[in-house]
Amino acid sequence: MRRVALFFALMTTAVALGPALAHLLEMPNKLALPRNAYFVVQQIYAGWSLLGVVLFVQLVSIATVIASAGRDRRLRICAVVALLCLVGAQALFWTFTYPANAATANWKVQPDNWEMLRLHWEYSHAGGAVLQLVAMTSLIVGALGDNRPRLSR
Repeated sequence: MRRVALFFALMTTAVALGPALAHLLEMPNKLALPRNAYFVVQQIYAGWSLLGVVLFVQLVSIATVIASAGRDRRLRICAVVALLCLVGAQALFWTFTYPANAATANWKVQPDNWEMLRLHWEYSHAGGAVLQLVAMTSLIVGALGDNRPRLSR
């Protein structure tokens, strides 16, 4: 069970990391766009809400890794770190990204405070990307385990 859960935790975290890093890497160019161009570019994210399924499986699989870690303290700690990163990324999303999406009707309506909303949207995605990267790193460290040779007595 632990190996299957760890596989799904690693795979879903990798899948979640892809779009998260895309947001982070495109941020400098998008912040330089004027209003109309920014709103046009934002339409490329239509349908990305389906990634919520991946995040749900990521959550369940990481929680399962924690529950099934047994005596493997290193794996449990690494999975807890990954879970905390996922929760942190979600906190950023629901605190900053989602309200910006709602205020702009998914970037179809241009409110007067669009620049502030853009900053909230972009920086919350950047923070989420960093957290997903830390989650992935932590899961890899946990999966690799302690491979030091053991001295037998």
